[in-house]
Amino acid sequence: MTGLDAVTGLDAGVTPGLVCAHHHLYSALARGMPAPPRTPTTFREILEQVWWRLDTALDLDMIEWSAKLAALEALESGTTAIIDHHESPSAIEGSLSVIADACAEVGVRVVCAYGITDRHGADGAKRGLEENRRFLAGGGRGLVGIHAAFTCGDATLEAAAALAREFEVGVHVHVCEGPEDGAAPARLARHTTARWLLAHGVHLPTDHGLAGTVVHNPFSNLNNAVGYANPARFMNPVALGTDGIGAQMIETFRLAYALQRSVDVTASPERAWRWLETGWDLVPEARDDRVTWSYQQMTPWHVAFTPGIRPLRVEIGGEVVLEDGRATRVDAGEIRAKAREQAARLHARM
Repeated sequence: MTGLDAVTGLDAGVTPGLVCAHHHLYSALARGMPAPPRTPTTFREILEQVWWRLDTALDLDMIEWSAKLAALEALESGTTAIIDHHESPSAIEGSLSVIADACAEVGVRVVCAYGITDRHGADGAKRGLEENRRFLAGGGRGLVGIHAAFTCGDATLEAAAALAREFEVGVHVHVCEGPEDGAAPARLARHTTARWLLAHGVHLPTDHGLAGTVVHNPFSNLNNAVGYANPARFMNPVALGTDGIGAQMIETFRLAYALQRSVDVTASPERAWRWLETGWDLVPEARDDRVTWSYQQMTPWHVAFTPGIRPLRVEIGGEVVLEDGRATRVDAGEIRAKAREQAARLHARM
């Protein structure tokens, strides 16, 4: 046996819950959004014309129903834990609690962080920092968030790192996703610890000097045309995320393997499977969750070449939250209907 089957010693077709190590839960409302003012042709333009406009348009109602929809879809994909990276500059205060409560209602674990940035001035950065502090001080499960080094001054980076040290947590930050962030390693090196999550790393030098887990987001990197991170080159631990493009971690594993194979014909699925398993180091409780799949041979070589695998039953914290493919704690139809309403509001404000 290999992979999850070997680690757990469970019957074939049953695994621990999966972890999405980098997600933007608000992205669930982005589907069908209106076209940007002009077609972006660079990564910076994608940020400016799509994602940063969406961030600014969010309010707490939109955040709530987007988080519920994203958590529901995670559950329906066999993902029991999400590490979220959130930004809503027009609705900062209380946003992390809204996300945590929404996920708890669905029954999915979440680790929250607010992405601090200087894009909205010193006051915006301060409010983001205080939202992280408020949530952590209240006992919330979280990290300190930084958007990315290239949108933050040195004082903001220092403040975020200090807050993480104060609460003995890590920092969740985009690192070298595009060439715009090329100075990040030099600016972050003295701050990083093993608890940090370094999302993307596409343009991160192999010998970068940063501590922490690199989170590979293959769907997102392809979609934004920023390149292939080739995370096998790093000495850091590597985990898998989706950057808000759903939470189907089995499909993310399959793509991560195919991409690695595209540059290394000797690569086997075991490497990408280990990246999938790294999620348990980030959210250890997910090891105790149980997912029964529609496919019996849940081993790397089988799963890598088998599309359409879906969860039939999911147990989180001892409670069955998905049975026969249906959520037990919430009305999936209501969540989808409410999310559509909030998506229409969001798109009208963009």
